[in-house]
Amino acid sequence: MSPQHSERRGDERRTDEQRKDGRCTDGRCTDGRRTDEHRTGGIGEQRDGSGAMGGPARDGRRIDRPADLDAVRDSYDKVADNYARMVRTTGLGDIRRHPWLKAAIDAFADSVGDLGPVLDVGCGPGTVTGYLAERGLDVSGVDLSPRMVSNARRLYPRCRFEVASATELDLAEASFGGLLGWWSLFNLPRAILPQVFAHFARALKPGGYLITATHVGDEDAARTEAYGGVPVRWTTHKWRPADYVRLIEEAGLHPVAELRLPADEQVGPGLVVMARRRL
Repeated sequence: MSPQHSERRGDERRTDEQRKDGRCTDGRCTDGRRTDEHRTGGIGEQRDGSGAMGGPARDGRRIDRPADLDAVRDSYDKVADNYARMVRTTGLGDIRRHPWLKAAIDAFADSVGDLGPVLDVGCGPGTVTGYLAERGLDVSGVDLSPRMVSNARRLYPRCRFEVASATELDLAEASFGGLLGWWSLFNLPRAILPQVFAHFARALKPGGYLITATHVGDEDAARTEAYGGVPVRWTTHKWRPADYVRLIEEAGLHPVAELRLPADEQVGPGLVVMARRRL
């Protein structure tokens, strides 16, 4: 769902460093576990008929299901191929071509370091997931759209991707060093986003980091077409920066950095926030 892109990993050989730190290669980890066991970092194993991972959160607090979830999923399935193509041909969402966005992701990667696994929630075609893997993080991705996940698996076959909405995840407490909601949470209704942030906060290890980015504004936008005129049906919920940061704080996280982006020729104004779970 989120506007991301990076190049395919260039070196697929097992290295001495990977052997030492337990990174995953060739479908297995050097600590003996399969890649999926290592990389999901506590993602639930319940699945529906579509293969989506879901179920109630492990602490028993079920996140409300958005009323438009199916419509949003269908819409992103429709635009997935066009979007993946646009990322590669136009640079839309390619953080390598946007220095401030790349700097934010690099700061997140440097901060997370070896704290633990990283999960990219709403990974789209896998662009930021792939970039973080290149940076050496133990990262996997999930997305609401099966077609987006199909593209991500094709473009970044060395990374692990699963189908799931942010509201369907079952994340074990204190199981992740880092979580991303990189331009992927703006479709969540205003009453549901705080529930998702609270679940993220519980899933982070003490000292772990969340980075999230969203659209800024006073009015929501109902989208009826996107990415080449494809018919869609979703709402872009825009946030005032102070209100968005307050939700993160109320979830129990401590904001450590904000980046405010002006509108440009492609997108409107945006906000990036990185926050930390206290030790």
